[in-house]
Amino acid sequence: MSPLPYPPASRDNLVEELHGVPVADPYRWLESSDDPATKEWLTAQEELFSTELGALAGRDGFRARIAELLRSGSVGAPVWRGERQLFMRRTPEQEHAVLYTVDPDGTERALLDPMRLDSTGLTTLDSWQPDKEGRLLAYQISVGGDEESSLYLMDIASGIRIEGPIDRCRYSPVAWLPGGEAFYYVRRLPSTEVPEGEEQFHRRVYLHRVGTSSEEDVLIFGDGLEKTNYYGVAVSRDGRWLQISASRGTAPRNDLWVADLTASSPDSPELVVVQEGVDAQTAAHFGRDGRLYIFTDLDASRARICVTDPSAPRSEHWRDLIPQDPEAVLTDFAILDDLDRPVMLVGWTRHAISEISVHDLVTGERVGEVPTPGLGTIGGIVERPEGGHEAWFGYTDNTTPPTIQRYDARTGETTLWAASPGAVEVPAVDTRQVTYRSADGSEVHMLVISKPGAEGPRPTVLYGYGGFGISMTPGYSASILTWVEAGGTYAIAQLRGGGEQGEEWHRAGMLANKQNVFDDLHAAAEHLIATGVTTPSQLAISGGSNGGLLVGAALTQRPELYAAVVCSAPLLDMIRYELFGLGATWNVEYGSAEKPEEFAWLRSYSPYHHVREGVSYPATLFTVFQSDTRVHPLHAWKMCAALQYAQASERPILLRNEVEAGHGARAVSKTVELAADQLVFLAHHTGLTA
Repeated sequence: MSPLPYPPASRDNLVEELHGVPVADPYRWLESSDDPATKEWLTAQEELFSTELGALAGRDGFRARIAELLRSGSVGAPVWRGERQLFMRRTPEQEHAVLYTVDPDGTERALLDPMRLDSTGLTTLDSWQPDKEGRLLAYQISVGGDEESSLYLMDIASGIRIEGPIDRCRYSPVAWLPGGEAFYYVRRLPSTEVPEGEEQFHRRVYLHRVGTSSEEDVLIFGDGLEKTNYYGVAVSRDGRWLQISASRGTAPRNDLWVADLTASSPDSPELVVVQEGVDAQTAAHFGRDGRLYIFTDLDASRARICVTDPSAPRSEHWRDLIPQDPEAVLTDFAILDDLDRPVMLVGWTRHAISEISVHDLVTGERVGEVPTPGLGTIGGIVERPEGGHEAWFGYTDNTTPPTIQRYDARTGETTLWAASPGAVEVPAVDTRQVTYRSADGSEVHMLVISKPGAEGPRPTVLYGYGGFGISMTPGYSASILTWVEAGGTYAIAQLRGGGEQGEEWHRAGMLANKQNVFDDLHAAAEHLIATGVTTPSQLAISGGSNGGLLVGAALTQRPELYAAVVCSAPLLDMIRYELFGLGATWNVEYGSAEKPEEFAWLRSYSPYHHVREGVSYPATLFTVFQSDTRVHPLHAWKMCAALQYAQASERPILLRNEVEAGHGARAVSKTVELAADQLVFLAHHTGLTA
């Protein structure tokens, strides 16, 4: 069988010399999404994709089962303001989770329903933050997947919107001052005030007073600093202390300042340095007991918690309260002080499995542990702002839809506080954690999920991410369960570049060390084959975003090792990635092509630049989203054209280009359609028959 008749795509003889090295870019014309030639090519690709996928058996079955498993719905942990609680919940029939409030009298009501804002399902609720008294709500919404986050204010009691929109608030925290009369937030400068092409950068911290125009907001911080900086801002419960953090892009380090708002005006806070120019991530928490708690990975790759006096916030004054653990990574903490012996609850992950320990708040002595439902993932630990003896945390694992657990420190018991509202029949699966050796001898962990009693080589999907310190932890996934129930195996590798073993593990897979991540994936594949789980003809790899870069590099480095690839919202042209989307914020993770040494790192693995004519590549499906403002779909467009030109076998190279969708949150129905398309493609090319 000969390769498919792919849509024609002209190959331009465009070669640039960078740092003395010629770099070819034959499909640069596809970077222009408005070019008629690009539109024509995308239309032809959509027709090819629809034809090829329509010929595959099993899609309706996958779609129905994924939809059924997603009818579990979801539930989020409560946020308390006195006797009022706010939380997110999605019922089986809902496209999006809804924000609810439970009034002090116990009445529950929907506060924000994205489908009531927009019946098309294209509007998403990005974030929300009630004021300290529970009277006003700041919330942010986006449309069509663009993640632009316009900010609004609502009166919680009436449900009436009272202000907004304030635009350009993407990724903005909201830090209320007591009384609900003002809040700090982060907003980008107007496009008219920044150089062309830098509209997604140049953030600043502002103070907004409720009832005034955003044009009157006071600039607090960020003027003249790095254009790619992200800012965090928080105000202590009593309103006395302000903290501001700044990190260059996604760098694993930040600068941190605090200000005493009783000694200076909220409009012009006198900021004191906690850390500046330090290669560490640090956050501050002002305790109700008057102490300053420091969460940091300074001199502690797996993190530690320190204490100090707020008037002496720098590291030379810190005292260890919860020292670094030699094996577990510290992730979270909460303070319960309405007890004879106040305690701190400390969240950890041990090889990506969550646990919570209990410590004396004064000495840090470990005095117990919080019972958890199983070997899974714990969400953030939530306490009441005014203190108390109880805490709430999310829990999920491979077969458990999200639940909220309540821990009572007086009794030492954990009880189910809220379950996902939908009743679904979840298939039984067997989850094993295995270890294997990578190319340089490093030990890597991997979760392998299959049907109980499954034997012999079988179609397998290997998933990975390996970047930005993000950990691959167990969680409920309708797509994974559907694949395993159909007879396949699903493996999740905890590659370097992630956070499963702390910050050192992250840095072992970033910048000059990025090849370690790809080596870890190849070694995971070889382990699965060597142990009889699968064979090269039955093995697929899947990844999105940075994970899309991962599988893109894998298919060009070891094409013979994989039968199929799903590459979603990927970075693939690593020479020009900084020029598009949020790429410039990631050069702290990958490096910059503007610097000769870093250009060499990027060129050594950039997938688009390593496609070779006449190679038999795996069957590959690119899934991208036209409204993606994080990773521009041009990466997949160019790579798809290059692979279609180079492919020497009959295995297809296909592009699924979805409009009015972005990198992040989406309606459930869109999730179902995407997952079904991906699974039927992988099933066909690995031999899985449900």
